[in-house]
This record gives sequence, C-alpha cells and structure tokens, in this order.
Amino acid sequence: MKRTTVAGLALTVTAGLALTACGGAKPAPGSGSGRPADAFAPVTIGKGNTARGGNVNVLMSSDFQTLDPGNSNYVQTADVGQLYYRTLTMAKETAGRPPTVVPDLATDLGKPSADGLTWTYTLKKGLKFEDGTPITSKDIKYGVERTYARDVFTQAPQELNSALADDTYKGPYAGGDFKGIDTPDDRTVVFHLKQPFAEFPALVSRSNTAPVPRGKDTRLDYTNHPVSSGPYKIASYDRGRSMKLVRNSQWDPATDPNRPARPDTFSFTLSTAQATISQQLIADSDPTAITLDSNGGLQASDAAKLNDPKVKARTAAGLLGCTDVLNLNTETIKDPLVRKAIALSIDRSAIQLQYGGGRFGKLAQSYINPAQRGYTEQHTDLDPTGKPKLAEAKKVLRGKTVPKTLVYGYADTNARYKNVGTVLQQNLKALGIDLQLRPIPAANYYTVLAGDQMPDIARSGWCGGADSGSVRTTIDPNLGPSLDGRTYGFSNIPRYHDPEISGAMYRLRGTNGTSEELGKKWAALFDRAMQEYPLVPLVRSYTSSVVGSKVRNAQVGYFFGAIDLSVVGVEH
Repeated sequence: MKRTTVAGLALTVTAGLALTACGGAKPAPGSGSGRPADAFAPVTIGKGNTARGGNVNVLMSSDFQTLDPGNSNYVQTADVGQLYYRTLTMAKETAGRPPTVVPDLATDLGKPSADGLTWTYTLKKGLKFEDGTPITSKDIKYGVERTYARDVFTQAPQELNSALADDTYKGPYAGGDFKGIDTPDDRTVVFHLKQPFAEFPALVSRSNTAPVPRGKDTRLDYTNHPVSSGPYKIASYDRGRSMKLVRNSQWDPATDPNRPARPDTFSFTLSTAQATISQQLIADSDPTAITLDSNGGLQASDAAKLNDPKVKARTAAGLLGCTDVLNLNTETIKDPLVRKAIALSIDRSAIQLQYGGGRFGKLAQSYINPAQRGYTEQHTDLDPTGKPKLAEAKKVLRGKTVPKTLVYGYADTNARYKNVGTVLQQNLKALGIDLQLRPIPAANYYTVLAGDQMPDIARSGWCGGADSGSVRTTIDPNLGPSLDGRTYGFSNIPRYHDPEISGAMYRLRGTNGTSEELGKKWAALFDRAMQEYPLVPLVRSYTSSVVGSKVRNAQVGYFFGAIDLSVVGVEH
C-alpha cells in the first residue's frame, strides 16, 4: 500500500496522468523544455545529458523515517533507496507515466506456474554486496523474512507478504523456517502464493526483496548503514543532519541497465527549513541542489515566482500517480442516493483552489485513470469542471431521510484540509446538512479512519499500490473486500461492501489471467461500485520542483512525487 501521507509527499503527495513527454526540440542543457501547451504535461530539465561525475546536493527539511529497506513504506526512502539497494524487479520511472516494471537483480520478470501459484526468479551472475560478498537467493529470502517481524519493523511493506503462503510465520528472530519462499540453489528464488496474482512482478519490486546479509542484520540499527547492493553506498550518516553517498566499487553496471549512476556523490542536508530550501532553489544559490520535499519544497508565497523565465527554465514538473478523494462512510451514510446527492453538491473546483489551483493539480473524475492497465470507461454524474449540481442533488433527495448533522475529519497539520472542510460546510448547508469539522492528530489520522471513530466524511490519498500502472492495485485496496470476502478490506476507508459487487471482486482475486484481462474486469466492477458514491474523487496533483542550474536529467517521478534520483546528473 502507498497511502499518501498527511503532511506531504504526497500524498507520500500525492496524482496523475500525462501520457507523452513534451514534444519539440530538445532543450539546451539546463534550460528545461519550456512549458508545454498541455499544462499538465511533464517537464524534464537537461534531458538527454549523459555526463558523469560531480556531486548532487539534496536539501531536505527533515531526516528519512528510515533507510532500512525492510522497514519502509515511504516514497522518500524508496527514491533514495534506488541508489544503495536493488530488488528482484524495479519500477522504472518515466515522467508523467505510470512506472514500467523491469528486471533488476533478476534476469527477467519471473516465470509463473500454470496455476499462477508459484513464481520463480533467477538472479543475474556477478552480483555483489559493497564488501565484495556474492549476493545469493538466501539473501533475498532473508530480506523478505525480516519484514514479517512486525513487532520489530512496524512500517514494513506488506503487499508482497499478504500475497504469499505461510501466514503463521513471525519473522527470523522468532525462529522457524519460512515456507513461503524456497531457494533451491544460490541463484533461484521460488515464491509460493495463496492465489494467483497477475501483478506479482510489481510486488517483488518493493523493498522487501532487497537482499540483506543475515550476518550484517542489526535489526533496528540496520537503518544506520544498510549494506549496499546498488551503485552507491553510505559513506557517512549523521542522523537528522547529513548523509553522504559515494560510489560502490562492487556494483557492476553491466548487470544494471536501469541506473546510469551519473554523479560521483550525493550529499544530503537533512535539517534545512522548507522555506529556506524554497528560497535557495529559486535563487539558484547552489547550482547543484535539488530537494525531495513534497511539492518541491515550494511555499504558497513562491507560486508566482515560477513564472519568472529564469526559474521556469529550471523547474521540473509532472503529474503524479496519486489522487486525493473524499470518503463517504457507508456505515453512517447508508443510502446510496443520499451519498450521491452529497457528491453532486460538492464544489470540487473550490476544493481545487484550496490545493493551490490548476498549477498544482487537475480535477479527477475517477480514482483510476486511462494510463493504467485494464482501464475501461468510467461513468459519473460529477461535473468535469468541478462545479456543484445543486438542483440535481436536491432532486435526488426528494422523499429521502436527510441527516441533519455530519462530521468531517481532517488531519490537523495542514490548513488545506481544514479549508476543504469549510468548503464542504457551505456546500452541505444548501442540502440542509450541518457539517461539523473535527481535527484529527496527523500521526494517528489513518488509524482513526480505520477504527471505530471514523467520521462521516474524510479525505485520503492513494498512490497506486505496488503497481501503480495496474487498476487492480488501486481498486482492490480502496473498495475491495476483506481477505475472507465477508466484509470490507483494511484500506477500504468508506467501508464499502456490496454482497454482489464485493463478492465478484473476491472471486476475481483467485482468477488467473493477464493484468490487462483481469484489470478490465476490476475496472468494470469499480465503475458499478462508484454508482453508489462511496467516495468522491478530488485532485490529481501536479508537482513542480525547482533545481539548480547545473542539474541535468531532472524529472519528477510519477510515484515518488519528487526528483528521481536514479537518473539525475550534474554538470561539473
């Protein structure tokens, strides 16, 4: 799961669709590609530059939550993690598009059995850790095993784990052999699944499959120096202050076509105020600087400065794979027609303004988008310009019992989300509904939404799951049933569960087929579910990130929501 964080990146933000790169001639190095006619098309700075060497200075307002690949569900860690760890497969970013899953440590995307219940991977030859020790299948298995120790690693990614057999396993520290993975030899990894999963190659692109040498595992202290299997290794790390990555001499580029590894070093400053980051980048005070902070570290007061031609020429941008929605609690707002009336009454264009306007995102008509595999046409009565349909909403409510009071819960760290509530108050007042605003501590926000205190209406964001290119990994977590099919799933915030539609989703999980074939069936069921308005799509975010004038190949990752470190370079 990639539930978007409350304060920012998104949403890890945060959302998007842009199918093609900018047209026209390539820009001069560092000049950017200019703002295209499509306001939401991606912009890459210094595209095509292949120079190696130099240092990239990464300015950040805070430290990483963790650098341990086995304890991370954060996009910032995944972005920097590309530099020092590799996985069986890799989600390769292209600005404005869903990532493409490609082989990484493995020779291919895996070989499924005829029944889809096992997937076999073969490791490339010549893979080594930073100390020269060969990487074997047992290191892959151990990396996965660690993520089952939820009493130790509370933020371990779980998409892969939930697909594998052997639910009783508690991790390597509790003892016992994990039967969900076999390693018949040093280069072969065999995964055993509970049921077919067409998108399984994307699951093994998650950080679970980063190899970890058992003898170097220091549990929670592993975050201080995870052993590198990628092109860079950690030379120094002063938590909360700074970190430096240098080249890993044991990395063989012949085994890794995905990471050009252009800079010699990456220097991270981990305690710079976000307003200062924004000022420094706009002023180009450090021509080798970038940031991974959400929304490029830009402050609301900086938006107008992006129109300056000199700043625009250094601004990478792109739509993201994350979308914000309003969840309507189907257990407290039980009538689908009442939910529909609420949805129709909402001024989504006014909410878009609270997100910063069109520069910072486009209105979304669905949680899924046409760029995702298996997409089929979706139907909604929501106005595509975001304007409310109040007369139609009132017509839908005729003869219905309308709730007099509803509660909107919002994360208390972001004024934007409270302001969204103010818009909703005005909209629902026209329906005779008094909407109360309830702040929720940001640290507990999604815990509250998953528990008994879930309000009637709440915002959330989603970045597409393990495979953001597949409709299934957006639809199933957000509106799908529980593992046994009897109720709603854990990430299903609206608590939507329809015996017929949810039952069909449950059966579809065990159906074999390609991602495209199954995706069309998921999308058709999602379209049916959305006619009952369990949620209201809001904004798919567009991120702008100003970079230093010597930075090259700077693109905003569709999934990362920030500059993609795996391809960035610097003139020196």
